[in-house]
Amino acid sequence: MSKQLISKERKKYLRKKKSKQYRIWLTQIGILIAFLVIWEVLANQKIIDSFIMSQPSRIWETFTNLSTNDLIKHINVTVYETVVGFLLGTGLGIVIAIILWWSDFLSKVAEPYLVVLNSLPKVALRTNYYHLGRCRNTSYYCDGSSNFFSGNDIRKLKWIFKDR
Repeated sequence: MSKQLISKERKKYLRKKKSKQYRIWLTQIGILIAFLVIWEVLANQKIIDSFIMSQPSRIWETFTNLSTNDLIKHINVTVYETVVGFLLGTGLGIVIAIILWWSDFLSKVAEPYLVVLNSLPKVALRTNYYHLGRCRNTSYYCDGSSNFFSGNDIRKLKWIFKDR
C-alpha cells in the first residue's frame, strides 16, 4: 500500500482548521481562568460575600481536604444510590402505568388523585426524614412527617387558630 499524497492546499486547510480549533480552546481556557481570578479577587477584596459565593481557593482547599478523606468512596455511594433510586422509580412507574393502562376501572379511580399529585410541587411530597435521622428542621422529632407538619404541630393544633 502506497502512502497517499496530500496536496499543499489540503495541508494548508488542515493546518488552518487545527489552528482555529487551538485558538478556540485557548480562548475558552483563558475565559475560565479570568473568571476564577476575578472571582477570587472580588472575594478577597470583600466586594462579594465569600460566605454566600465562596471563593475558588476555599473550594479547592475543601476539595483537597475531602479527597484525603475517602471522597471517591462517597462519590461511589452517591452514584450507586442515584442509579438504584432511578431504576426503582422508573421500574415502579412503568409497572403502575401498565396496570392503569390495562385496567380501565383502576385508571378512572386513580385519575383525580394522580391529577392532584401531578399538580403539586415535587418538593412538597418529600418528608423531613433526611439521611437516616439527621433533621434540618426545628421539630424535636425526625419521624418522617411531612414538610408542613411536625409531630408536635399535629398533636397541638393551636397553631391553626393563632387568634383564638
